[in-house]
Amino acid sequence: QVQLVESGGGLVQAGGSLRLSCAASGIFFSIQSMAWYRQAPGKQRELDASISNYGSTTYGDSVKGRFTISRDNAKKMVYLQMNSLKPEDTAVYYCHSGAAGWGQGTQVTVSS
Repeated sequence: QVQLVESGGGLVQAGGSLRLSCAASGIFFSIQSMAWYRQAPGKQRELDASISNYGSTTYGDSVKGRFTISRDNAKKMVYLQMNSLKPEDTAVYYCHSGAAGWGQGTQVTVSS
């Protein structure tokens, strides 16, 4: 079954950290580029970070220096380490790959 399953969201105070995880199945994971997106209420889904199959990373301007994307090909996992969280980071976070599409999302809420 082709799917992406996110986990690790929750409620955190401003300045805190969270680590999101995305488990992939049913795809040839090691050749896929993977990405994390966010969607805040009333806003379009936007790219936070991506990682290529060989580990090259890109970040959105709003998360540079605070978020880190990584992957473990053996475990078919991709992670998003989020530090120095701000209330404006509150959103549903989605994992994405071209082969598997979108996960179901995980809610991150940052309180001020």
